[in-house]
Amino acid sequence: MQLKDKVAIITGAGSGIGAAIARQFSQEGATVVLWDIDLNAAEEIRQTCSFPLTAVPMQVDVTRPDQVEEATLRVVHQFQHLDVLVNVAGGSGRRWGDGPVDSCSLEGWHKTLDLNLNSVFYCCKFAIQAMLPQRKGAVVVISSVLGLVGGDEDFATHAYAASKGAAISLTRSIAAYYAPHGIRANVICPGLIATPMSQRAQQNQNIRSRLADLQPLTADFGQPEDVAGAAVFLASDAARFVTGAVLTVDGGWTAR
Repeated sequence: MQLKDKVAIITGAGSGIGAAIARQFSQEGATVVLWDIDLNAAEEIRQTCSFPLTAVPMQVDVTRPDQVEEATLRVVHQFQHLDVLVNVAGGSGRRWGDGPVDSCSLEGWHKTLDLNLNSVFYCCKFAIQAMLPQRKGAVVVISSVLGLVGGDEDFATHAYAASKGAAISLTRSIAAYYAPHGIRANVICPGLIATPMSQRAQQNQNIRSRLADLQPLTADFGQPEDVAGAAVFLASDAARFVTGAVLTVDGGWTAR
């Protein structure tokens, strides 16, 4: 029960990595607030949590600062404190035209940064406002290995890479500035994880044939639970002396 008595907001909790983190946080004793743009999806995940009575689904569009602020205030009003924020919500911008910088559409650029970077800013802004008076709290941001390394022709989504790299810089800046206030902030950079978001890669035989080189530890996709275990550690008191860290959960991708 590493997270007993902690209240945690998890964005994008309705599927994939967010859902795995929600379930594992619940198993570790946390009260989990499941934010997702799809309320039905969040409710379905609530029912799979170890302690569903202490899991609260909420419909929140994290690209809307007014919704993020209002939802954060609701959490603090209901539980009187907020201990953990896990920023998972985000996704690919390919449907809007993200790609190599010479061909990336303007819509693709703006939509992708709004989804993956502006949303993190909004959530951190209002969560940290709630954490400051209590002088403690933990922020975990889910970025990507593509925020650390360049992507070749199989991973050439430059708005996505920019958004994930900027999320790392934002989190480390938060870590440095708010350390004297007892607030920690850390990043997890997953590699290729088997989630609904990675269906394109999972169905791409060329990418699958490269897994032994990309992620040599298993030569396979990682599982959402691999990321969830790292998030539990960073949110728990076991990581009380850890802030500003960038933890790769990538099967060896960035170790090469």
